[in-house]
Amino acid sequence: MFTGIVTAIGRIASARSHGDGLRLRIDAPGFGMDDVALGDSIALQGVCHTVVARDAGGFEVDTSAATLEVTAGLDEGSEVNLEKSLTLADRLGGHLVSGHVDGVGTVTAFDDLGGSWRLEIEMPPDLSRYVARKGSIAVDGVSLTVNAVSGSRFEVNIIPHTRSVTTLRRLVPGSPVNLEVDMTARYLERLVGARE
Repeated sequence: MFTGIVTAIGRIASARSHGDGLRLRIDAPGFGMDDVALGDSIALQGVCHTVVARDAGGFEVDTSAATLEVTAGLDEGSEVNLEKSLTLADRLGGHLVSGHVDGVGTVTAFDDLGGSWRLEIEMPPDLSRYVARKGSIAVDGVSLTVNAVSGSRFEVNIIPHTRSVTTLRRLVPGSPVNLEVDMTARYLERLVGARE
């Protein structure tokens, strides 16, 4: 479980074949590896992965072909948002994020408003029912508040701090982004469906 509060940006140094997927080496000099152990969960671009090797400068994870088919941004050389899994002693600064991506969206606009940025994303139509104004959504693992929803598009506002410490700063129209909807919406849908 994660909060969507990115703590560092890493870079995928290598992506080599491993089983049906890839073994990724992530260089993460500013991440702090002292408290990372084999088997720990770390989110890369919002995608939960298990640490299979580590050293002072970074770590390795395995990612399956199935994961690669439904996510974006896990290519060799790519910068990735990093977040260690939540502990019971941590502050919940964002919202509860599972690290299980629901779909890949496409950036349709990223407008400089002079002090903040308006990010508009086209989401897969089947996700639109889970996205609500003033609700939460994770974009590439970053917890954000939805400002507006229209059909299968939604808007969020990016403040300068968030833009400077995440990979969101490199987005342009056409960029693919990993989306995870607020899990509360999914549970509510299940509960309502069970009653009917």
